Amino acid sequence: MAQSNHLSIEPLNPTIGAVLRGVDLRELSDAAVEDIRGALLKHQVVFFEGQDLTPAQQRDAAARFGELHVHPLYPTDGAVPEIMVLDNKPENPTDNDHWHTDVTFLETPALGAFLYALQVPPSGGDTLWSSMTAAYKALSKPMRDFLDGLSAVHDFSHAFTANGLAGSAAGRAQYDKAVADHPPVIHPVVRTHPETGEPALFVNSVFTSRIKGLRREESKALMDFLNRHIQQPEFLVRWRWSPGAVAFWDNRCTQHYAVNDYLPNRRVLHRATILGERPFFRAAA
Repeated sequence: MAQSNHLSIEPLNPTIGAVLRGVDLRELSDAAVEDIRGALLKHQVVFFEGQDLTPAQQRDAAARFGELHVHPLYPTDGAVPEIMVLDNKPENPTDNDHWHTDVTFLETPALGAFLYALQVPPSGGDTLWSSMTAAYKALSKPMRDFLDGLSAVHDFSHAFTANGLAGSAAGRAQYDKAVADHPPVIHPVVRTHPETGEPALFVNSVFTSRIKGLRREESKALMDFLNRHIQQPEFLVRWRWSPGAVAFWDNRCTQHYAVNDYLPNRRVLHRATILGERPFFRAAA
């Protein structure tokens, strides 16, 4: 177990994930923020247990790491719109049981997110994260060289349809406005992490509609391969939620998956999404 000045760090495996102890997210000093940021860059997703946060306190903790995003469709806390409410139960099952990276339909997708558990089922409802840097490194050099030169289309309406769970819940007027406000954007298939300089895969099954320059069949075949590739257990960490637990992940180099195995039980989590920068690829010298 590593020790910093303000927290202890317990890695969960050699590739991704660590539990951070000794931090109260309601009272973050500048030093604690830097320690957490350093742990995030190293472990890609970090977890805190036993937190007790109001929506405003969660918002304020997340805002120490960047500007926050308000989702155009998902319900939010009435008093704190930066807090997305994920309240899943039989009449509102999750639609996050797909491998994805958050809000890549934006020109500046998320840096990361704080996900806070308020109510968890007696069993099930875990979340998995996969390291996109590890997934990229595990590819052959010819495949990496091929991917390095490609770009992909990320499309809001590819993920959210008018008749889908989120679109139906929001209503047609709100959905149509969200589509109009979020035209398709282009991102590199492999992005360079702006802080570590490491390359990472940056396509996902939810928002990436196609890879530019490839025929439809070629794009689908490549996306199918990459979507299978990133699910290898060597790249993964699985987190069992408890009330008061918080996950903070680096959205620039991970994907995640919400396991949908707990109905008819209820699962309630709050998410604060931190905006990042425009993705870019910098070829190695």
